[in-house]
Amino acid sequence: MAQATKSSSEPSRISLEVEESIHRLLQSAAAAHDQTVGQYVLEAIKDRLRQESEDEPGASAMMAAADPVLTELWDNPKDAEYDQLWPR
Repeated sequence: MAQATKSSSEPSRISLEVEESIHRLLQSAAAAHDQTVGQYVLEAIKDRLRQESEDEPGASAMMAAADPVLTELWDNPKDAEYDQLWPR
């Protein structure tokens, strides 16, 4: 049977194993921000990607052009609210 392919706008799952002490810290930090661990980790990943793109001028545009999913992640109303918390 043929396997259906995901569209570029569908989320992908990432599985990550961490030490129990790290997991507890993540749970506490996420709760302090009224987020799930998944939401907290996703925002941390997005922050890191932004930092790296700022370190390399043009990298953000290059990455967004290469992957429309990144454009969707970064250019949306919810993310714009988040960006206002930490202006560049």
